[in-house]
Amino acid sequence: MKRIVWTFWIFVLALSVLWLFADTLWPAQPGYFALRTAWIQYSGVLAIGAMSLAMVLATRPKWLEQGFNGLDKMYRLHKWLGIAALATATAHWLLAQGTKWAVGWGWLTRPGRRARGAGESAGGVESILRDWRGLAESVGEWAFYIAAVLLVLALVRRFPYRLFAKTHHWLAVAYLVLVFHSVVLVKFAYWAQPVGWALAVLLASGTFSAAYVLLGRVGARRTSHGLIESLQTYPALNVLETTLRMDADWPGHRTGQFAFATSDAREGAHPYTIASAWEPENGRRITLITKALGDHTSRLPERLRVNDRVKIEGPYGCFTFDDDRPRQIWIGAGIGITPFIARMKYLARDGKPDPRPIDLFHPTSTVDPLAIEKLRADSVAAGVTLHLFASPQGGLLTGEHLRAVVPGWREASVWFCGPAAFGRDLCADLVATGLPREAFHQELFEMR
Repeated sequence: MKRIVWTFWIFVLALSVLWLFADTLWPAQPGYFALRTAWIQYSGVLAIGAMSLAMVLATRPKWLEQGFNGLDKMYRLHKWLGIAALATATAHWLLAQGTKWAVGWGWLTRPGRRARGAGESAGGVESILRDWRGLAESVGEWAFYIAAVLLVLALVRRFPYRLFAKTHHWLAVAYLVLVFHSVVLVKFAYWAQPVGWALAVLLASGTFSAAYVLLGRVGARRTSHGLIESLQTYPALNVLETTLRMDADWPGHRTGQFAFATSDAREGAHPYTIASAWEPENGRRITLITKALGDHTSRLPERLRVNDRVKIEGPYGCFTFDDDRPRQIWIGAGIGITPFIARMKYLARDGKPDPRPIDLFHPTSTVDPLAIEKLRADSVAAGVTLHLFASPQGGLLTGEHLRAVVPGWREASVWFCGPAAFGRDLCADLVATGLPREAFHQELFEMR
């Protein structure tokens, strides 16, 4: 988490510093309109810069995943950049349009345009760009309206995921229009300075990424298919366990990773943690565990049938239990238990459990006897100590409980998968009482 926070602020500050080398927020010329011009340029550079980097991250580049510690962290940065782009673009629009309204209402008086001297005539490229200013302003305004609506919808949890996934692609079109708007309207002098060079790289990368998204190439090289072999429901938990036999082009996965599954093209892909160890010599099977959290997942037990084909894209994620600390503490809250099931199956596979002591805490509001029986069997086979916290209210596990149960918890690494707020609270509690922050690993399993 710290890594994406630093990346976000370093990006914003770096772009701001580069812009300040080329311009100033407080121009020498007095008056509102000189100030407005500077702030329009600055807010525009920040907005299109943030949107460009967000567009690059939308392509799920594999080469960045390890650096950000997983696609889930990359998507969190993507979300922050989208919010930053919306905020700065709104400020940009208010400075541009609000001023025009204020002039129209008689609140402000626009100064007369200064005539250009003979030595100030624009060159060929600059002259062409100046001729396109009116068009760039008009299409940019409408692209902003479209992008703003789509970004707000992406942040509304009640907006159905299938509609979010489809409409979010339209942002790539709006972005390409805003690239044209930016190229035409950014100060021409910037292009000969570091801020212009940085902007050129961002716009080129973002344009390529937008085209990549619109052509449907995101994840194409990491896509395989699987045949459903079995379906197991756990009614008390509203959970479905699906086992698939993967095609030969599935590259395999590490325990704790996830994949995007598409069983209905109209619905699109949904992310699910893979709840099995990879055993290519034993039928190339993977298991997905899905909880009924919305319309689509609620209907899966009725829709899916044995021998159905499912498209699987992945694997993704770095929640893979790699560290050198002498003890591990796992916390799988509710459906967040899935990566730990996969890890236990991996540890039990060769009969060689991890020599470090491992404690698995499973807070849950509902108990299904069959699911708990399987969980206990997996923990015994893997040499993992299971601690079950079950209550109708859920969330009984606290830092105090954990410290009382696990000796040497300060020397352990903690791996958490479950509700984001629960994880943040638990992390804050443990860090405040002595756990190193870098020892707490949390899967940010929210892809919007």
